[in-house]
Amino acid sequence: MSTHAQRERLFLADLLESAGPNAPTLCGGWRTRDLAAHVVVRERRADAAAGIVLKPLAARLERVQAEFAAKPYEELIQLIRTGPPRLSPYALKQIDEAANTVEFYVHAEDVRRAQPDWAPREVDPVFADALWARLERVARMLGRRSPVGLVLRRPDGRTAVARRGAPVVTVTGEPGELTLFVFGRQAAARVELDGEKDAVAEVEGAELGI
Repeated sequence: MSTHAQRERLFLADLLESAGPNAPTLCGGWRTRDLAAHVVVRERRADAAAGIVLKPLAARLERVQAEFAAKPYEELIQLIRTGPPRLSPYALKQIDEAANTVEFYVHAEDVRRAQPDWAPREVDPVFADALWARLERVARMLGRRSPVGLVLRRPDGRTAVARRGAPVVTVTGEPGELTLFVFGRQAAARVELDGEKDAVAEVEGAELGI
């Protein structure tokens, strides 16, 4: 039986393939080639991928990622599709599901929403609940740099506190949209923000995410 992570992996690979190597993404200045290289390095080069969170290793990560970005684009896409090597922790279904479901969802939307003709994606209720469950666990980490209090709210009223404080901004949207918002894609997320005008502006411009 396929998992959410496996389905999002294949969806991301298809999007990258269709977009080609030089399409824009929502990841800063990255093109699709850079994003594909990032996904591959994260799964296959743990020695370099540590630089994602450990700043002293950031230069090594940048160097290794540039080496992978120089590979044929078709090869990168195939490496994403086939997944990590057998001895990688990501090869374990439970770890893959825990670590990659949100990762691949966000990056798939990075590709989709950077295109001028993108349209909202319909997310089935089971997947939406899976995204929400993960969001509840990491909301505090992702919202830690918010300059004001930040509450994430589903349309059905369920909430998660991303940062305590005052004034408070409440962000309402579907789990996928809230996920994009707290991963720093505020401008692309289809959400409603409620709070003081200045506080809302601060949250919209904040550097949220990992």
